[in-house]
Amino acid sequence: MSDSIDAIVDRLTGLHPRLIDLSLDRLRALLTRLGNPERALPPVIHVAGTNGKGSTCAFIRAIAEAAGLRVHVYTSPHLVRFNERFRVAGELVSDQALQAAMEHIEHVNAGAPITVFEVITAVAFHLFAKTPADLCVLEVGLGGRGDATNVIPAPIATAITSISMDHRELLGDTLAKIAAEKAGIMKSGIPVVVGAQDPEVTALLLAEAARIGAPVRLRDRDWRVSPGLSFSDEAGTLTLPPPALLGVHQTDNAGIAIAALRAGGLTIPDAALRRGMQTVEWPARLQRLTGRLTALLPATWELWLDGGHNPGGGLALADQLRAWTDRPTHLVVGMKQAKDSAEFLRPLLPLAASLWAVSEPGQHSALPVEAIIAASGGIARRGPTIADALRGIDRGNGPARVLICGSLYLAGEVLKAD
Repeated sequence: MSDSIDAIVDRLTGLHPRLIDLSLDRLRALLTRLGNPERALPPVIHVAGTNGKGSTCAFIRAIAEAAGLRVHVYTSPHLVRFNERFRVAGELVSDQALQAAMEHIEHVNAGAPITVFEVITAVAFHLFAKTPADLCVLEVGLGGRGDATNVIPAPIATAITSISMDHRELLGDTLAKIAAEKAGIMKSGIPVVVGAQDPEVTALLLAEAARIGAPVRLRDRDWRVSPGLSFSDEAGTLTLPPPALLGVHQTDNAGIAIAALRAGGLTIPDAALRRGMQTVEWPARLQRLTGRLTALLPATWELWLDGGHNPGGGLALADQLRAWTDRPTHLVVGMKQAKDSAEFLRPLLPLAASLWAVSEPGQHSALPVEAIIAASGGIARRGPTIADALRGIDRGNGPARVLICGSLYLAGEVLKAD
């Protein structure tokens, strides 16, 4: 991030007493003063969920671009550079264009109370409305109903990825309450694609869709996807190459992406679907690292990174650890404060050859190492940094694998260091 963009973000942070405040009125007022750029977007696919939102957006973009479409994408958070949040017609926004857009929005807002994410969302709409494209993919920041992205009037499709417990202090303390917030992106008459869910969540989403009149495209009822990759719906069955994104859970995300594109009425050639599976990229989602940090491990070892950080993410990573049968896996975990670290760690503890608790310098809102150790029931060892942990892992049993996980903010620090 440039110093100028940093300074703008710092100024904007002081405009509202709460960093997160799920409401649409402030942003609607700002967008009105901007001439309502959210109404000048290309066709929109809107994606909510607890886990898999970003990966699903990445699949949608990869497939659409393989079909020759120009695609805007808005995601959060960024890992290394603030610009990562804005992909304008296929390209990350330049520092110059981003700074100009942020200064313009800041000027138009004129010091009115507003959250940083609301301003950033207005920046995305402003950038996207100015540049022609064929498709716009919007990832919900948090929740759905009151999320800033939910000011868009009429997407061509909405999609809801896996829902689990997260952000309880903001979305509610039960799975039903959280699912109800995610369901808030549904729109009357707009198809909604629903991926694999807990039965309680599925029932709630179907009931809400029926209440507002949103046609549902439900996994294992209206479409099916299986590892390998095979996708089927009323148009038939298509065999695709395995996704470039590793992990059993990515099968569901790939299926949601295909179903959402089709639900939105976009004609995507089979060849583009195949190419999209092979070209999709999404950093810090079971990403193999090959840079400077690997020098701290034996040459025969593997180093991986994943931003998984909530109970659902822990379950997804546990599935991958079970699939990794060729060598032991050591976990290096750093987490954000207020996250349910014990529930994240619970499915991973029996599968890890060792567990190390870390907190990197510069890691935003990092949970103290001692708190991670306590959440592990005293099993985790003290890093306290990633480099310390990588040096401390026992080398005595041949080739092994190390997975760094627990926080997207930690992942950003790792990518900077690697």
